[in-house]
Amino acid sequence: MFLTKDNLKLGLALGLFAPFIGMFGFYYWKFSTYPLKEFILYLTEAKSLITAMVTFSLMANAILFTIYINTHKDKTAKGIFIVTIIYSVAALIMKFVF
Repeated sequence: MFLTKDNLKLGLALGLFAPFIGMFGFYYWKFSTYPLKEFILYLTEAKSLITAMVTFSLMANAILFTIYINTHKDKTAKGIFIVTIIYSVAALIMKFVF
């Protein structure tokens, strides 16, 4: 199975994809009564919500990172970590600049 490989590209791909799963998890946990379009509009207006959503989203990467570190798939974990740092910096820029 491809998820058991120790590959930097796999880590980058997983790191890019997992936060979206976390974002949808956050949406369903907190805002499932609202349509997705309304949630996205509210997200653009409420800066404090960005921090909560990004934290929840990056938790998915932290879980994946932990799994791959514990199974000694260091190259894959490295890719996940790189993307996590990029997402975190982008979220900070969005929060404080825009």
